Amino acid sequence: MKSPQTEPANRFLRACLRLPTDRTPVWYMRQAGRSLPEFREVRKRHSFFEVASTPALCAEVTLQPVRRLGVDAAILFSDIVAPLVAIGLDIQLVEGTGPVTARPIRERADLEALRPLDPERDMSSVREAIGMLREALAPTDTALIGFVGAPFTLAGYLVEGKPSRDFVRTKRMMFDEPELWDGLMRRLTEIVLDFGRGQIAAGAQAIQIFDSWIGALGPREYARFVQPHMRRLFDGLRAPSVPEVPRIHFGTGTGTLLELMAEAGGDVIGLDWRVNLDEAWARLGGPERVSVQGNLDPVTLMTSWETVRAEAETVLRQAAGRPGHIFNLGHGILPETDAAQLERLTGFIHEFRM
Repeated sequence: MKSPQTEPANRFLRACLRLPTDRTPVWYMRQAGRSLPEFREVRKRHSFFEVASTPALCAEVTLQPVRRLGVDAAILFSDIVAPLVAIGLDIQLVEGTGPVTARPIRERADLEALRPLDPERDMSSVREAIGMLREALAPTDTALIGFVGAPFTLAGYLVEGKPSRDFVRTKRMMFDEPELWDGLMRRLTEIVLDFGRGQIAAGAQAIQIFDSWIGALGPREYARFVQPHMRRLFDGLRAPSVPEVPRIHFGTGTGTLLELMAEAGGDVIGLDWRVNLDEAWARLGGPERVSVQGNLDPVTLMTSWETVRAEAETVLRQAAGRPGHIFNLGHGILPETDAAQLERLTGFIHEFRM
């Protein structure tokens, strides 16, 4: 990624650009949400999508971890299915299950439900929330991250009708109906691309692409059925008409896919806990080529502080203080996580020196 004419002061954005930082930047996936007691108080009165679609509530929940934890970046409170809900799909977030739709996409006629997303019409509350957040975050030197779900992960929810471990129907469509699969992925890519561009235009300073279930695929499947669409997505987020912001490419179970993901695009590659950070970074070309984000196992946060500190130090020593490392978890914060552990961990990361 090209460095902007004026180098950013925020350490998170500097790390995305592989620039030196005064200390390791840190934020946590799912930091804006269920592990914080103040968020649970909000949820007693409002549904998830009510919070996400009400600008003042969305901004408040997004800011909660900044106030409590002192992280270097805030991430917009939302869900990866938000653009699908915005275009009118009936998707419910079922507690303990995840996104569920009563009308899965199984045939070509079903693709008609995937109308184009109009940022002006379908993202008014998102744009307003981002504007409020940029104003609130300006004095704190905290960056604002927008995000989208990757086409494969969204396709998996839509084809299966709910979260899946094996993605049987999804893979069956990929192999037996490749034209239908390609049509689905093309439509989802355009929807996601417009949703990402809309967030960037509204003021998001970075964008993360979550491919949460991509680890269900092997390298050949990824290269054939997913990588071309991810290239289109990342290229579209770097179009001349779009402000240039760092693009973070994250998935889980991606140990065999990292090089292919990097080829598809991303200024920062998110690493889950199933790979050693130093080995994965070397495979990706090191800090001369790409930044990395990660990669503490989220379950570690429910162990003793001594264990958390030791495991976090291992990650930091693997990064070796090189420009381009952003500390994060290998996936999202678990609901049972004690916020006090997160506070203590954030302080430790900021104070750590090689």
